[in-house]
Amino acid sequence: MNSTNYQVNDDELLEAHTHIWKHTFNFITSMSLKCAIELGIPDIIYKHGQPMTLSKLLSILSINPKKSDSVYRLMRNLVHSGFFTQQKVPNTREDGYVLTSASYLLLKDNPLNVSPFSLMALDTVLMAPWQCMSTWLQNDDPTPYYTAHSKNFWELAGDEPRVNKVFSDAMASDCRFVGTMVIKKCRSVFEGLKSLVDVGGGTGTLANVIAQEFSNIECIVLDLPHVLVDLKDFNNLIYVPGDMFQEIPRANAVLLKSILHDWNYEECVRILKRCKEAISSYHGYGGKVIVIDMVMGNKNGHEAIKGSSHDVQVQLLLDMEMMALTTGKERNEKEWSSLFSSAGFNHYKIYPILGARSVIEVYP
Repeated sequence: MNSTNYQVNDDELLEAHTHIWKHTFNFITSMSLKCAIELGIPDIIYKHGQPMTLSKLLSILSINPKKSDSVYRLMRNLVHSGFFTQQKVPNTREDGYVLTSASYLLLKDNPLNVSPFSLMALDTVLMAPWQCMSTWLQNDDPTPYYTAHSKNFWELAGDEPRVNKVFSDAMASDCRFVGTMVIKKCRSVFEGLKSLVDVGGGTGTLANVIAQEFSNIECIVLDLPHVLVDLKDFNNLIYVPGDMFQEIPRANAVLLKSILHDWNYEECVRILKRCKEAISSYHGYGGKVIVIDMVMGNKNGHEAIKGSSHDVQVQLLLDMEMMALTTGKERNEKEWSSLFSSAGFNHYKIYPILGARSVIEVYP
């Protein structure tokens, strides 16, 4: 390096070195989280009912006694990362572990449990594409996932029951969380509807949340046949095997939760055109499309690539995840507007109410 072109003092060099190390080893926090979920640590601490000492935690875990110190080091990292905190155990001088709001969302019996989603994202099948990123950038494969597995994501899920189950469990977990939040924070989106199609709705978790809350809405789940195997209609919830690129059942509204970010521009326009056909042909009712996805940028709609906002960081990371796994991407408002216009829609409303994600109502 020519020092006349780039000058930096020793303190800046040390800070830069630490910055590189931090991001080089950030994956360790992710894998520590996976380990804690697999060991059931959040549930063990929760059931204990008070701050839990390391010795008490070790007595319940099936841990090789020689590795007790390793559990301490694991928990120290997870405390630092905000998954647990420490408090004094009543009537003692010892510190014990307690849950934070993050680890509360990892409890198996919590209806809003997000553990399956984390386990999916950290599964070896989904981690492998990251080892192929530089190779993929230089070849003709559609995605790094294809480079790693010689199949696209949907093909592998269809061929391997374990992968399909991991994905289905993750989507069901996310749908329970999102469904609960949307109904609490944006209930008006569903009010007045008579029918709704949840496109790519998996096992129907989100549609079921809506169907139970709005008994007057006929909720239809559209997904590929292998996803809907052995699922039965009940009450106002109906399962329809099919292909969203070919035809979507007619309804007042079409719901696309975490669908469009999986596909490229042309594919999204095709899906949205099928949606428009479905809502436009339903008893003359104009209808709408409800999109639940990310709108890249801050709450004012301005795209951001710097800053400490957790929402912005998650958006940038999920955009990279889409690049690794699919042909899709996370989009800013300008890109969403272009998609809607190309598919023949006239206007839309964005509700930034779901943290890093938003609800978008799209009208013909």
